[in-house]
This record gives sequence, structure tokens and C-alpha cells, in this order.
Amino acid sequence: MLTQADKQQIEGRGMTVAQVEHQLEQIREGFPFLKLEAAAAVGKGILVADAAAQQKAVDQWEAYKQTGHKVVKFVPASGAASRMFKNMFAFLNADYDTPQTDFEKTFFSDIKSFAFYDALNNKCVANNHKDISTLVSEGQYKAVVANLLNAEGLNYGQLPKGLLLFHRYDDGIRTPLEEHLVEGALYASSNGESHIHFTVSHDHLDLFKQRVAEKKDFYEKKFGIHYDISFSEQKPSTDTIAANPDNTPFRNDDGTLLFRPGGHGALIENLNDIDADVIFIKNIDNVVPDRLKGDTVQWKKVIGGVLVQAQRKIFDYLKVLDSGQYNHEKLEEIIRFVQHELCCRKADIKQLEDAELVIYLRKKLNRPLRVCGVVKNVGEPGGGPFLAYNQDGTVSPQILESSQIDKSNEAYVKMFTSGTHFNPVDLVCATKDYQGHPFHLPDYVDHNTGFISSKSKNGRQLKALELPGLWNGAMSDWNTIFVEVPLSTFNPVKTVNDLLREAHQ
Repeated sequence: MLTQADKQQIEGRGMTVAQVEHQLEQIREGFPFLKLEAAAAVGKGILVADAAAQQKAVDQWEAYKQTGHKVVKFVPASGAASRMFKNMFAFLNADYDTPQTDFEKTFFSDIKSFAFYDALNNKCVANNHKDISTLVSEGQYKAVVANLLNAEGLNYGQLPKGLLLFHRYDDGIRTPLEEHLVEGALYASSNGESHIHFTVSHDHLDLFKQRVAEKKDFYEKKFGIHYDISFSEQKPSTDTIAANPDNTPFRNDDGTLLFRPGGHGALIENLNDIDADVIFIKNIDNVVPDRLKGDTVQWKKVIGGVLVQAQRKIFDYLKVLDSGQYNHEKLEEIIRFVQHELCCRKADIKQLEDAELVIYLRKKLNRPLRVCGVVKNVGEPGGGPFLAYNQDGTVSPQILESSQIDKSNEAYVKMFTSGTHFNPVDLVCATKDYQGHPFHLPDYVDHNTGFISSKSKNGRQLKALELPGLWNGAMSDWNTIFVEVPLSTFNPVKTVNDLLREAHQ
């Protein structure tokens, strides 16, 4: 199936032929659905912190930062904003000239509320010699949208989401990139330094670097800290081969194989390259203006504190297990911790002898750790917190997407639809062992949790292989603690009109 030229192309991307053949096999065979025990809920895998527990966690976090630990904020930012403007592209290409849908009408009626209004107005004047209000009064709505989306205007249809003008302030207008710089200063800095890492697409790297160069000094002076800002791109070796509907390799018009980015799960490689004691992960578009940042900062410190408290216990227990200085009572205590605080359960644990028990407990404790903020479910699309079965037959907390659930299993569908909580991608991770050695994160991926999606290229249908998602299967074999965080910390911008919500004004 693969020619000599294919093999050269594959190796040139840093991949092996065996890898590609395995991917084609996965596309042919598909992926097994996950076996679920229950949707996570309060008291069943989800921790609710009262005021005293919050304060304790915040104090623990502040103390941890004082002791010279390196904290990094990791922001997936490679997405282009094109999806955000899907409705406006549709209007531009529609066979009518005045706004018809509710979305289009809202966009124009509230256009002055967008932070990019002045920049857009200037483009309209430069390109059409008329301002927005004149163009609108003359019925030239499409000219306004063209100036927003196209290259001769603001080019928002092609720019990354991280560089769009999101929020107005007295001292200027901020992009999501800058909002993350501010967040980094407020909860993720230690020793006067804030380390922030953005994963970006190759096409946008220079634009991000340029924006950082323009703004970094301003925010350093504002917060009295030094920023260490770094970037990485998804590695070509994490791309996946595309296939035709009949599962044969999809070929471009020139006969070469088509490879596609493997989704956010590819970023486990980028995360693995980060040298840090603690890493916060949050999507680029989930930001709010300063007047609403209080909750975000408070709860970031809470989940950071929950992480360091759990890690301290885990490290103490591992030291005990590795020393051999324990009795059966101590093992019982460690079992309780693994079952209650880490929610990892093994049905036949009572059958294990002490020596087997130690091996089992050590394996469950000695792995990467994450604390995930979860919010009450308000019907947003995306994944949720579950208790699911692992490859070894144990049950542990996992974040699942709807594609991983067998839709023909009524009980599972009910779990998914009636789940009380939702995953807003609000994670804090610890990726080193108790001796300070980093875990090799790709070793903890469950490769059976990828999925196949339908895409098209140049009007031709194709099957795309998505790698296990970063916070889904890519972190399947991590220890996970779910903490309920308020809905006010979750304000993603999925469409341009989301910027009109009160949280972004």
C-alpha cells in the first residue's frame, strides 16, 4: 500500500512506517468505547471546598511558591479563529446583503461593544473611505464583514484566537495572549518570575513573538515581575495519516500522503518538554477582564493548593513504601488514601498479599498528578468527569468526550446526559516524582482512547485520526482529583458574539 516515495515522506516527518501502518489499522478497526462505572458527582469523585478548605489550600499554594519551586502556565493557543467567525463567513457568502439571522442582527446591532470596533472602523475608512455607521446606513453590511475577516482588513478570519482584540481597558485593548500574561503574574509567578508557555501553529509563531515583544515590558513594569515566555509548535511527528472512506491512504493531488495535526492530544509531547514542578493548563480563549479575575485567581490558587497537599501525602507514602519500614496498618492507611482521595479502586484488593499490595500501591502513587477544576453542567458541549475502568481493571477518575461513549448503551448515555458537571479545561499538574525526576508523559497515554472523525479536503471526504485528547486519554494513567469551581471561572469565546456577553465587556 505504501510506495518507496511514501516511505521517504514518512521518515522525512520524523515518523516510522510501522507507526503509519498502525494508524491505518486503527482507522480500519476503530477504537473501543470506554467502560464506565458512573458520572463523577459531589461526594463521588468531586471535591467541594468550603471557605476553610479554600483558605487552607490558598495558604498552602502561597507557601509552596515561596520555597523556590518553578511554576509554568501552559496555554494551548494553536487554533485559528476561523471557527469563531463561521457565522460571519456564512453571511459574507450568502445570497442576501442585509442581516437575516438572529446572530447577524446581534452582531450589527451591538457592533460598537466589540473591543475591535475602533480598529475595524479605521480599516473601513482606509479601504472604503467610509466609517462603519455610514456603510451600515447605506446597507453595505458585507463591506464591514469583509474588513473584519479578509487579509486587506483586520484578517481576523486567518489570525489565531490569541491575537484578536478581546477586552477594552482605559490603558488600551488586550488580546487573550495579554490576559494570560496578567493571569501568570497573579497566580503562577514565583521568585519574581512568571513562566508562560504557548503552543502555537508555525504560521502564527512570528505574530505571537511580535506581540510579546511589544507588550512584555509594559506588563513587567505593571506587576513588578520578569516574564519568561516561550513557544512551541505541534511536532510533525505527532500528525496522523488521513484515509479515504474505504480506509486506503488519502492522497493529495500530487500523489503524496496527507497528514493532519492529531488534535490537542499531540501536545502531550510539548508538555513533556516543559521543565517545571507545577504546570497550570488553560485554553487561550477562556479569559475575562480584570474586574472579573478575582474568582479565577482565587480558584487557581485553590486547585494549586489541593495539588501540593495531595502531592505531599503521595511523596510521604512513596518514601515509606520504598524504605520497607511499614506494617499492615500503614498499608491500610495508604489504601484509604488511594481509594478516597484519589478515587482509584480495585475490586479484588482484599485478595492481595502485602508484597503484592505494595507493588500495586506504588504503581498507583508513583505517576503524574493533576487537579482538574470542574463546573456545574450548563449544557455547554464538551467532556465531563467520570469514573471509568482502566486497562488494568481498576476504576479511576477520567475526563471523557462524548465520542468515547457507546451511544447504544442506554445507561452510559444517561450518565453522560445527566452528568452534573462539565470539564472547562482548568488543570494544574505535577509531572515530577518524589526524587525530582520528570515522568516521561507519553508512557501514561491510553492509546485506545483516540477517535476517528469525518473531515473533507478540496471537497473530498476523508477519515481523520484524532490522538487521545490532552486532558482525556493522554492523561488517562495519571492520578486525578476533581474540584468543583464556580461557573464564573469559565468564559470561553467560541463565536464572535460571545464577546458581547457581560463577562467580556
